[in-house]
Amino acid sequence: MKFYNSIVSYVMKRRVHQIDFFKKYPLEVQKDLFFELIDTAKDTEFGKKHFFEKIQNVADFKNNVPIQSYDSLKEYIDRIRDGEQNILWPTEIKWFAQSSGTTAGRSKFIPISKESLEYCHFKGGKDLMSLYLNHFPETNVLDGKSLALGGSSSIHSYESKSHYGDLSAIITENLPFWFNIVKTPSKAVALHPNWEDKIGLTAEIVSKENVTNLSGVPSWNLILLQKILEITGKENILEVWPNLELFIHGGVNFEPYRKQYEKLIPSEKMQYLETYNASEGFFGMQDELNSTEMLLMLDYGIFYEFLPMEELGKENAQTLQLEDVSLDTNYAIIISTNGGLWRYMVGDTIKFTNLNPYRIKLSGRTKYFINIFGEELIEDNANQAIKKACIETNAAVKEYLVAPIFPNEFGKGGHEWIIEFAQAPKNMLDFTSALDKYIREENSDYDAKRFKDMALQMPKIHSVTENTFYNWLKSKGKIGGQHKVPKLCTDRETIEEILTLIDERN
Repeated sequence: MKFYNSIVSYVMKRRVHQIDFFKKYPLEVQKDLFFELIDTAKDTEFGKKHFFEKIQNVADFKNNVPIQSYDSLKEYIDRIRDGEQNILWPTEIKWFAQSSGTTAGRSKFIPISKESLEYCHFKGGKDLMSLYLNHFPETNVLDGKSLALGGSSSIHSYESKSHYGDLSAIITENLPFWFNIVKTPSKAVALHPNWEDKIGLTAEIVSKENVTNLSGVPSWNLILLQKILEITGKENILEVWPNLELFIHGGVNFEPYRKQYEKLIPSEKMQYLETYNASEGFFGMQDELNSTEMLLMLDYGIFYEFLPMEELGKENAQTLQLEDVSLDTNYAIIISTNGGLWRYMVGDTIKFTNLNPYRIKLSGRTKYFINIFGEELIEDNANQAIKKACIETNAAVKEYLVAPIFPNEFGKGGHEWIIEFAQAPKNMLDFTSALDKYIREENSDYDAKRFKDMALQMPKIHSVTENTFYNWLKSKGKIGGQHKVPKLCTDRETIEEILTLIDERN
């Protein structure tokens, strides 16, 4: 095992120099990658239709290819699932990452080529460990087991011509043999189709292993850790895994869960690193300790464009390239990839926090913001306000959802919140006032609409019992993996479903 660790450490440390290169020459790396993608795909059906062979620069690309959504690419993707090839990408595509995109929406099937799997998704995992080893050269993280908690989906076949499952299942199915030396649990358990059974089986198995690092969505890993303590009767996770030192997380904002993890893993040596990955690609990772920023990964076979939010929805929306972006501005991400997605709008919004090197933070979703009254409330505003309100009132929020209250003859409009607390405030009125105050500090448009309650009344908050959101996700068949609660909704459909579920259980 020691020999294996030394080889892995050597290879991963070499990768740090390549990361330093794209940090130093970001524009050049993206330019070279752009032309490589165009040249590779010029003889595909999509490439011929959009005249890739004649593209001389990014401006030509933008003129030839409109911004795409899943719906605009669906016809191509369906044909690939049926077994046709050389449609969006020249190499064979037989894997599709199933992603709903929302808790209620129909499934999307994102094509996964061998290039996107190896040079994007796998590369992201290796790079995280490379950067960690660079920070902690004396670490023992490779001396134990790696636990990656993925979704509950097993692999399914589509008319025997292609295979689909959630991204974690596809990665598990295609992991190189050598990774099985260090991972736990087995593939059979990792791909167990029933989420709740899988949690129990996983907890039984991994509680007997020397786990040194975890990865996955904070909300689902928290359930696993609590199950392990229930099975073992231990007070905290360090009594089960004394050598645990790293949690690699993504999918949802970690801050609401931080206090719970610090309580379960009471160690100053424990490190938490954030990632930004999705079915469409691995986009960013936290490369500096004690940071809230993520380094934008520029050599993963993904060419980036950035759409200012004021351009969103316009017929001829104008995107920016990397060299044109500004700090603290909300952008929708547009990607062209080595999996055959061309000028594809992912649906996430980001802000740049640093331009040398390019570092980002997630700020929300293009579909999930509230602007019913001109308040332009985004997820980042809500997250920051909750964080500050929790500090002020000694509370901890586990999950939340916000929806508009539409004005009528009985009252003014506003925002209605459902909050599941990990630690409830002593006085809910104090928490409500603090939340409102900090949203006003974060968002001047919201503040203007709240002035003397002219357009928005004080937020209305429902404090709900433990597992309310889990039970709602379960009722939708959406537990495990990358499934998550939409934080901000522009209509009342989701909040009414949850309120109805609460009434039924009471």
